[in-house]
Amino acid sequence: MEKLRVKDIMTEDVIWVDKNDSLEHILYLMEKNDITKIPVLENGKLIGVVTDGEIVEKLGSIRKRDVNPAHLHATSVMVREFDTVTPDTPVKEILKTVGLPGLTMLPVIDQDRLVGVVTKADLLPLVEDERPVREIMTKNVLSVSPGDRVIHARRLIIENDIARLPVIEEGKVLGIIAEMDIARALANLKRSIPYRHQKHHLEEMLVRDAMKSPAIVGRPDMSIKEAARKMLEENIGCLPIVEEKIEGIVTRTDVVKT
Repeated sequence: MEKLRVKDIMTEDVIWVDKNDSLEHILYLMEKNDITKIPVLENGKLIGVVTDGEIVEKLGSIRKRDVNPAHLHATSVMVREFDTVTPDTPVKEILKTVGLPGLTMLPVIDQDRLVGVVTKADLLPLVEDERPVREIMTKNVLSVSPGDRVIHARRLIIENDIARLPVIEEGKVLGIIAEMDIARALANLKRSIPYRHQKHHLEEMLVRDAMKSPAIVGRPDMSIKEAARKMLEENIGCLPIVEEKIEGIVTRTDVVKT
């Protein structure tokens, strides 16, 4: 670990967009490549990062309710302030920032050029902790039910600064609703429903219509290392921990911090 540098773990094949690319195109790339963040370039230089959270914020805010996603561009939904690293930055320096506020994807810059990105998924293979995951899981789990409204799930996510919620009914985990799922649902609504009817449809949209199902879950006795591998293999950000019913939840942040 002491010798590891960013260049040893970073993702080099970076999917990026131009500042003038439409939100429609960005959402297409996110869904096609199963990603939630995309760097934005202008003349080859990094100027921002589009995130699923920023898309949800823009599409769900009152002042944007009359805006079709086709009329929004990368600069409308990107984060402009973010940290970067170089290929030679020690990985241990990145680990110190895991869980702190800020962008969860670190662009890697070499001589003003974007050469890679580092995400928590890139850090998951480093997790070697053999303790049972029950020792680090969050036991008081925020959740929603399939019949809850999407705007309620969005509010919970924003107010609690989290990226996703398990969808639970009678103690059983039916699925997960994440910022990306909400962003996609909001974009589909704005694309397909006339503006005068959007407010009504937005208020009536249910979690079951936007969530991903079935949920991939873990066991309380699985090791932290095993949980990290499962999240990496399935490209998911969390594991609801289930025995007969949900016992807790563990995220990529939780396992990487070990």
